[in-house]
This record gives sequence, structure tokens and C-alpha cells, in this order.
Amino acid sequence: MTVTGSSVNQPAVLVLEDGRTMAGDAYGAVGTTFGEAVFSTGMTGYQETLTDPSYHRQVVVMTAPHVGNTGMNTEDEESGRIWVAGYVVRDPARISSNWRAQRTLDHDLKDQGIVGISGIDTRALTRHLRDRGAMRVGIFSGDAALESVSSLLAQVHASPAMVGADLTADVTTTQPYVVPAIGERHFRVAAIDLGIKAMTPHRMAQRGMDVHVVPAHTSADDIRALGVDGVFFSNGPGDPATADDAVALMSEFLADRIPVFGICFGNQILGRALGLGTYKLRFGHRGINQPVKDLVTGRVAITAHNHGFAVDAPRGGVFDSAFGKAQVSHVCLNDDVVEGLRCIDVPAFSVQYHPEAAAGPHDSDGLFDEFASLMAGVR
Repeated sequence: MTVTGSSVNQPAVLVLEDGRTMAGDAYGAVGTTFGEAVFSTGMTGYQETLTDPSYHRQVVVMTAPHVGNTGMNTEDEESGRIWVAGYVVRDPARISSNWRAQRTLDHDLKDQGIVGISGIDTRALTRHLRDRGAMRVGIFSGDAALESVSSLLAQVHASPAMVGADLTADVTTTQPYVVPAIGERHFRVAAIDLGIKAMTPHRMAQRGMDVHVVPAHTSADDIRALGVDGVFFSNGPGDPATADDAVALMSEFLADRIPVFGICFGNQILGRALGLGTYKLRFGHRGINQPVKDLVTGRVAITAHNHGFAVDAPRGGVFDSAFGKAQVSHVCLNDDVVEGLRCIDVPAFSVQYHPEAAAGPHDSDGLFDEFASLMAGVR
């Protein structure tokens, strides 16, 4: 990513790896950026999206036409910085109007060097990505936007792809920290930070859990030394096929029969630990309106998603795994993608979506209660 001066009255162009281009106006920082073009269907929660580490090296296209209306604040951030590689909106708000707003969205994008583009037909771009699939993209603004399309396209083709990307080391915490239980402490949990969002340990703390957030490279022995009642594997960016270390770490806890709960990337890690494969979705699930069915209860929840990979697991009944019997527990009603796994012979389960969703919906936040019950049962 390269960043230059002010975005006022500066041209910008978006170039997809299949050659489609769209001209617009510079938004945020001026310069050049590359990433995987993905779209998010949320009508709200753009601050949580921007600061979610799972969006590392992705250029996010917002399907909602107006973005930035409520500004930015320090309370709603999922991490200490914006992680998206680039930002694409149709109509950025000219002013922010919310009693909690402390800054404008444009200010934070410029301040953190996030190159964006506005004034393009994001609906047409979303339809293109839906039909052709997520792909590499470049945003070029200022002088860079004046280069030939062939030159810009060559730069996009030279940028790294998401398949095979190992990004955990980029986003994990460098030092362990503790989010203390709110009220009386009932459990001690180790949260493996693969790109964790701030709301996740908070949801566990609300249920009486001391949450020790540890770097992804932490050894199983160091985690055992904490005397934890359970281990949580977080969301995160990149290709789960590269996450051999996380799979090996989870396998140790499954063998020890320590309760395990995984979300998003953590769901894919559990799948791999059970001996299953993963694959890249054509355009992924990103937004806060995805319907997911619990195959045990039949209940349908509206859920928040951010994933471009999925677990390849057999539907319909129990299957044999590396750690005994297991089953698919949840599926997406839009496309039948696996949205959850449950082990029968060891205390472990996972979901592909985000029950901690700060911007909503909150249909699935009871999964943290289920994690507490799992730890209490083992204890």
C-alpha cells in the first residue's frame, strides 16, 4: 500500500483482476492499495467491520449506499486499528450525526492510511463479485489513477492471492493480556488470538469467565500452566489450510479432553483437527443478515458472518473423526454451507458465524452460555 496527499477532488479507479474497471472519486487516503475484493451486506456496523482483524488484506465493498452517517468512536472498535486493505462506498456521508460520534469516518481512513474509492455503483460491483467470485483488486487514486489500465491490471495480477495466505502472525497479539470476569468468576479460559475481536472476550467475561488472551504461537504447556477450564479459538484472516500450528495446538486440547469452543476461523481449525478439509467459497459470507439453521433444534438464527473459506464436512448424521464421533450442527440456509461442528466423544464445538456480533444480530449469543455449561459439565 502506498499513500500520498489529500483526497479532495482527486480521481480514483478500481481495477479487478478479471479486467473490469470502475472510475470514481478518492475516499480516505490517496494512493494505491491491493487486496481481495469482497462485499459486506450489513446496513450498520461499519466501524466493527473496519476494525475486524479478519478483514486483513481484503478490500471491502459496502452494499449499503450511505456509509459514515454515524461517524466513529472509541467504544465500538473491535481492535486498535483499521484492518481492511481498502474501502469501497457509493455515497460517503458529508457529515456524521450521532451523539456518540467523536470523529468522522473519512478522518480515520485518512489518519490510518486506508485508500478508498467512492462514487461508484457498488450494487453493480456486488453483482459482479457474486457472479464471478471474490478476486484480487487494486484501488488507485491521485496520480496513480492516471496510469494506463494495462499497467494497473498488471499490478493487480502481481499482488498476492488469498488462497494459501498465512496471516495469523500479522494479526495476533504480541503479548498476552487478561479480560477479567464481570462479577463473580466461575471459569478461567484461554483465548487463542488468531485475529480476535474485542467483543468476544467481553461476551465471555459477562458470563463470569476470566479470559486470558494469548498469542497464536503460545505452547500447549504454557496454556495448561494457566489452569484453564476451557480453550477458545478465535476468528481470523487467511487460508485455514495454512494453519498447521493452530490445528496441532487444538488437537492437544482435544486429546486432553479440555473443553474447546471455536468461532469462524476457529471452526475451520476444529474441522481440520477432526480430519476434515477446507475450501474457498466463491464469494463468501459477510454481513449481519445470514440465516443459519441448528440441525439439532431446528431453530433458525439470523447471524453475523465474515468468512471466505468453509469446512468440507459430511451432512446428515454422525461421522467418524480423528477424535471420535462428530456431526455437522449448523448449516447456512442460503447455500447449505457448514456453519457449525459438534464433537460427541470429546467436549468441543464450533460455529462459523459470530455470536458476539457487536452490531447485531444477537440471536446466537447463547452459545457462550453453552460453552460455560460444557466447562461446568467437565469440571
